[in-house]
Amino acid sequence: MIDIAQPLQSARRPTLYDDLEALPEGLTGEILAGQLHAQPRPTGLHALAASNLQTELGSPFGKGRGGPGGWWVIVEPELHFVRDLEVAVPDLAGWLKTRMPRIPEGHRFEVVPDWVCEVLSPSTASKDREIKLPLYARYGVADAWLVDPVRHTLEAFALDRGAWRLIAEAAGDEVVAVAPFDALRLALSDLWE
Repeated sequence: MIDIAQPLQSARRPTLYDDLEALPEGLTGEILAGQLHAQPRPTGLHALAASNLQTELGSPFGKGRGGPGGWWVIVEPELHFVRDLEVAVPDLAGWLKTRMPRIPEGHRFEVVPDWVCEVLSPSTASKDREIKLPLYARYGVADAWLVDPVRHTLEAFALDRGAWRLIAEAAGDEVVAVAPFDALRLALSDLWE
């Protein structure tokens, strides 16, 4: 017999996104191919390379200072390719402002970025290459960069009929102009120092 004086409790089962939100502070969570992945904050070299790259791209492409402008270049956005089900957090992502005129008010970015960059760490390199790059291709991200602050390398890929095509490889202190930011000559040494 049901006691009608007691309200029925909804038995909602926790989702992977609930688990992601419950991660302790200091961990970054992603839901990739139906699995929750968590990793600690990046190392100093990783953070330095990502910060320096955001500075190098943000001023000319984000602000139009010494460059064409027209982009949002965001550090660690929470990309929702499928809301709360397919969630990636690249080190950097960029959107043409013509495609995403405003930054979302909340933390969910639901417009597929035009560009992503993963800064490789020994603990995340295989996930970035083997899980995240195919995910980005599946959802139509046009350009992807992999930056390795230990090996001092940059690999750039363009999406070509649903698959990644390597368009540039550079190392050390080379100066490069790489799509989609080829209006800028980027000194790789600026990322490592």
